[in-house]
Amino acid sequence: MRELTIDAIGGQGDGVAAGPAFVPLTLPGEKITARMEGPRGELVDILEASPERVAPPCKHFGHCGGCALQHWDMTPYLDWKRDQVRFELKRERIETEILPTIASPPASRRRVALHARGGKGGVRLGFKERRSWNLVKIEECPVTHPKIVAALPGLARLAQPFLEHPKSAPTLHVTLTGTGLDIDVTGVERKSGGLSADARVQAAMIAGEFDFARVTLAGEVLYMARQPLVKLGPAIVPLPAGSFLQAVPAAEKAMADFAVQHVAGAAKVADLFSGVGTFTFRLAQESGVYAADFAEPAIAALKAAVGSAPGLKAIVAEARDLTRRPVLSSELNKMDAVVFDPPRAGALEQTREIAISKVSRVVGVSCNPATFARDAGILIDAGFKLEKVLPVDQFLWSPHIELVGVFSR
Repeated sequence: MRELTIDAIGGQGDGVAAGPAFVPLTLPGEKITARMEGPRGELVDILEASPERVAPPCKHFGHCGGCALQHWDMTPYLDWKRDQVRFELKRERIETEILPTIASPPASRRRVALHARGGKGGVRLGFKERRSWNLVKIEECPVTHPKIVAALPGLARLAQPFLEHPKSAPTLHVTLTGTGLDIDVTGVERKSGGLSADARVQAAMIAGEFDFARVTLAGEVLYMARQPLVKLGPAIVPLPAGSFLQAVPAAEKAMADFAVQHVAGAAKVADLFSGVGTFTFRLAQESGVYAADFAEPAIAALKAAVGSAPGLKAIVAEARDLTRRPVLSSELNKMDAVVFDPPRAGALEQTREIAISKVSRVVGVSCNPATFARDAGILIDAGFKLEKVLPVDQFLWSPHIELVGVFSR
């Protein structure tokens, strides 16, 4: 047992003391006792609590690994997220204006990944414990949209047929759409032949009983009552099975509005890593758009949605692996601006092509400040200035942070 004084919150949301020692569920300035194993510990007692400590809104907090910082007052919490962006930029020797963090409201997350396990007590459906493969059976979640929370009993029932093989560890990727819940199931044992015909029938019957819109197994449709639809700006998009979608509509809108604002006046915009059109349709209200993404179903859905929003400027969409085949500088020279929103690994190859193009306005969107800072360095070395960055707290009470950065030259 050790007595510690917490100095700061680290990048993973744990309290950090001299040593260093990392103790979750603590706050800066607190004096605590902790049970330590190497540099990591578990909180035993709070001897002096921080005035910034608040009562967590969820009964699962501390046990569930989904949230790390529900015990922190929102003002210092959002400032800390802003500081995480500043820290990653500073590591690349980049200084710029960092705007106040945009907060996502509670009970607004429309996408969750729920893990299911079987056993003597029946199906357990929930999130993983902190630093463990064990599951916390979730009964409430102040982050998640109430319609998903209300569906938890039905989702647990749905998980049962996917547990027929003892080695299966299904994950239900649940998305709330405009036409109901869309569920894509992964983690089902396939070496033994995959899901049996009986299990498929059971899954479809349960899906119908609970009025789910669609159930798919790693993208393969098992049941569909209605096409899942999502509204992206002015367009209504048919969501492909298992497709990426921003987790919180308010965060999506904040990022998209910021991007559109900073390419205003551009006649042609390249929307790279476009997905199903999160930015495309909003950009096309003012500019012609070339959209590219590696996922062919996403591009097909984007094309299918063009007719749902009359009055848009021309949209050209292409399925293209932007890592192996980035849009070349010669192609980008036909554009007035670029918006890019890559996966966590960033857009190293594509950024290099942007850097040597004639484009003078770029908006970078990222869910990983570290790779954003790396890519930003390439643009800055090519003569761009990073004018400002907007942090967006899409994943409430977690250590994750999204951002949008504006470049010009």
